[in-house]
Amino acid sequence: MSPLLDKIRVLDLTNVLAGPFCCYQMALLGADVIKVEVPGTGDLARQLGADRDLNKALMGVSFLAQNAGKRSVTVNLKDPAGKAVFRRLVESADVLVENFRPGVMDRLGLGWSTLKEIKPSLVYCAISGFGQTGPLHGNPAYDQIVQGLAGVMSVTGDETTAPLRVGYPVADTMGGITAAFAIAAALVRRGRTGEGEFIDVSMLESTLVAMGWQVSNYLVAHVQPRPIGNENMTASPSGTFTTGSGPLNIAANKQEQFVALCQVIGRPELATDPLYVDREDRKKRRFELKAEIEKALARKTAKEWSLLLNAKGIPAGEVLSIPQVLEHPHIRERKLVTRFPGAPGVDREVPVVRSGFKLESGDPTPHTPPPALGADTDAILQELGFAPEEISRLREGGAI
Repeated sequence: MSPLLDKIRVLDLTNVLAGPFCCYQMALLGADVIKVEVPGTGDLARQLGADRDLNKALMGVSFLAQNAGKRSVTVNLKDPAGKAVFRRLVESADVLVENFRPGVMDRLGLGWSTLKEIKPSLVYCAISGFGQTGPLHGNPAYDQIVQGLAGVMSVTGDETTAPLRVGYPVADTMGGITAAFAIAAALVRRGRTGEGEFIDVSMLESTLVAMGWQVSNYLVAHVQPRPIGNENMTASPSGTFTTGSGPLNIAANKQEQFVALCQVIGRPELATDPLYVDREDRKKRRFELKAEIEKALARKTAKEWSLLLNAKGIPAGEVLSIPQVLEHPHIRERKLVTRFPGAPGVDREVPVVRSGFKLESGDPTPHTPPPALGADTDAILQELGFAPEEISRLREGGAI
């Protein structure tokens, strides 16, 4: 069967993470994603990552992570001839994604109001830190700035460590996945009606939406969320526990799970103790209950307890490092990581993660490694009808 986004062409004008992550999700589903980059430098992520040599080669690890399955064309959007090339690209496209500051594309003469005249069915998605309107719309935005403004840092960590940044770019990621969802929805309607759409994605709002439980506790119950570390605010015992070797997450959120937990760890009396028999009482005395449970957990390792508890229907899992989870038999069997023998300018294997779901018709997978800067410029322009001599003139003039 054909991929879900087969024959959908996406122009990816984005940099670093939120936008590239969004477009990577579409590339995984079979879209023809053309990365439109600045000649000479390209996506800033090409210079970011833990390997200095790859950064110098403009194939930084941060770029490799989100750009497999895409093609790269370089176009100077400030050059009149480059703008003409870009308009031709738009005529061939179904989707355009950009994450410039609001107003940049309009100042270039390439904003939504202009491009929808060229391609009325275009789905145009603008990702920014704060959206296209509002008092903050013109502010520069990085993930940590958004995490702080969104309240994420205020509820991360505990009373001694908060405010604390989440250990990965959660605001960028939520902005990207929100954009991908909105684009997919717009494409469904376009398939029925032929209508295009302008999508205004705010990283700040996307992140707040993802905090639904904390936000609702304040809006509905008027309880201000606070940082409680590894504890679960909705239940007890539910959090991270110390074992004989290694930390273990346990989520005995239901009454029957609590009773079963007490049986498995050899402390059945805890389930009938008046101090803990009621859910709300357990929440009030969570740390006293935790201490009793950890005394029992000290007899075995986190891995041993995980197997025993899950066998009885009690959610539990070891706390793993990134290397540990990537080597976990479950992740390996699910084939989350795709490996390329190399990529342009990269002298080693290039492993990348695919999407977080599988399909009966064929799992979403990138079929080409991340591209070198401008590697596909000539081929793409020829697809648009440019003759080789025209391409040479455009290159000599600095348009591409």
